[in-house]
Amino acid sequence: MINLLDLELNKLEELLVSMGEPKFRAKQVFGWLYKGAGSFDEMTNVPAALRQKLAEFCEIGLPEVMQVQQSKIDGTRKYLFGLKDGNAIESVFMKYKFGNSICVSSQVGCRMGCKFCASTLGGLLRNLTPGEIAGQILAAEKDTGERISHVVVMGTGEPFDNYDNVAAFIRLINDKNGLNIGMRNITVSTCGVVPMISRFGEDFPQVNLAISLHATNNEARSAMMPVNKAYPMEQLIEACRAYGQATSRRVTFEYTLVKGVNDGPKDAEALAKVLRGMLCHVNLIPLNVVKETGFETSSRASALEFQRILESRGVPATIRRELGDDIDAACGQLRLKARDA
Repeated sequence: MINLLDLELNKLEELLVSMGEPKFRAKQVFGWLYKGAGSFDEMTNVPAALRQKLAEFCEIGLPEVMQVQQSKIDGTRKYLFGLKDGNAIESVFMKYKFGNSICVSSQVGCRMGCKFCASTLGGLLRNLTPGEIAGQILAAEKDTGERISHVVVMGTGEPFDNYDNVAAFIRLINDKNGLNIGMRNITVSTCGVVPMISRFGEDFPQVNLAISLHATNNEARSAMMPVNKAYPMEQLIEACRAYGQATSRRVTFEYTLVKGVNDGPKDAEALAKVLRGMLCHVNLIPLNVVKETGFETSSRASALEFQRILESRGVPATIRRELGDDIDAACGQLRLKARDA
């Protein structure tokens, strides 16, 4: 069975033409898919014969909403979505003044091994398809009855480890015939898979790039993030500078503040030195505790002092307002769940 959510409009056109249908039918079907249609019977302006034909060979692969946890603090919703093969993924729906945002997963599990992150505890099982990533948005919109205008690919998984599918997903949700989400309203976060940064800049110069940095030197970063052993900080920072020069877009550096590890004044001074002169912004994230890691979060005072030092050295920085902490939906807290959990 072909999951129609995996198909970009041109591929859907090819499929329907191969079935003897006129090309314009693809735009009708595509529109219904991104209105959240769960069955072909809902496609009322599509001929019954075509709907029946589609039902024989195709499916609408929306994930199953297995569980929804809603924060009592800020209304954030964490979804546990079931996939057809028995795996499960998590997504987080957040409300902001500028509109609704969703943090989507790009893989079932993760193989990057970052020491402070729950998403990697069970390792990587498989990549998600474009439709499985897009389906998280559609299912959340259907559940909330609200439009989502901003998307962050920062859930479980390393997006650049699944680049082709993530790229197809971006094109799908940007399509004006579907969700029509602007490129500038999409953010992709990577832990630092250096070879893909320049390609991403060429393919999607308008999409926001976020880098999980979390340290100021190779020794400290390698201890927290094994990817640094393959792509040391010098290579990563050089790639980010080149990206900024090529796209004229600033890079966001995510920096998780871990008590006694990387949150001191000397760390702030070192980070400012590393990023000096770059078109960038630092997003300071007080660690969201994952009990298995043994790490503790920084104090508010430490975070404010870290921010003050960066800004005094000409590096723009903000302290992230964490949403969904009471339901383990904040940054670094998503983890692989089994369908029968």
